[in-house]
Amino acid sequence: MDLAAICQDTRAIAEQAATFIRGELGQVEDGQIETKSLNSLVSYVDQQAEKLLVHALGALLPAAVFLTEEGTVEQGGGDLQWIVDPLDGTTNFLHQVPVFSVSIALLVRQKPVLGIVYEINRRECFWAYSGSGAWCNERRISVTDTAELGDALIGTGFPYQDDGRGARHLEALAYFQQHTRGIRRLGSAATDLAYVAAGRFDAFFEYGLSPWDVAAGAFLVEEAGGKVYDFNLGDQYLHGRQVIAVNSGLASTVGQIIKGFLGGE
Repeated sequence: MDLAAICQDTRAIAEQAATFIRGELGQVEDGQIETKSLNSLVSYVDQQAEKLLVHALGALLPAAVFLTEEGTVEQGGGDLQWIVDPLDGTTNFLHQVPVFSVSIALLVRQKPVLGIVYEINRRECFWAYSGSGAWCNERRISVTDTAELGDALIGTGFPYQDDGRGARHLEALAYFQQHTRGIRRLGSAATDLAYVAAGRFDAFFEYGLSPWDVAAGAFLVEEAGGKVYDFNLGDQYLHGRQVIAVNSGLASTVGQIIKGFLGGE
């Protein structure tokens, strides 16, 4: 499999979806917005972008199956799998907050081998395939070399539904607020993870996530030299609904802090 060529084609496909989404910004009316659950919204833009991606990616690798957020295609099992979020940060998009991305990952036998996060408004395509290192457009990127917690900028997010850890999450945030340079909440987990890969954040953590939120961005972090864990410092972050992404110098410190506050689930 020529991953370099597949990655190049997938970047172009992501850009097509991004161009469509960018053109719809500010055009969605209230009556065209559906509520999947409290705080979880979807519009025709998500659905049409997903159909565009599924059609193009399906033509690129006809043997691959799909796992997608909006469920516009039948799911299935197979050695090749695309995991797609056509618009990560839908609420931001609908409120015209300019942080939202297209997220695409390719797995071979359940192992990620390619990841793309296209931040739509900044026209930044974060990409990697196995062994390529991580890139933003044509520039090589890497995680930071920050080694002291007091020098770190931390990203986080808030789950749509509280699973009983809300109070502990606030305690973790209070700890980081007091011991780091600051905390940021962008509203797009795929973008947050890409920012760790690019050295804009030193670490990111969130729970209540789905595979399409995590797959591409987590792969980028690893190719950029970072570490990715679940809250128990294991490797169940893709389907475990929780993720820590961090540079190598802070991996132990940040991991143990988050495990202490939020691990054990």
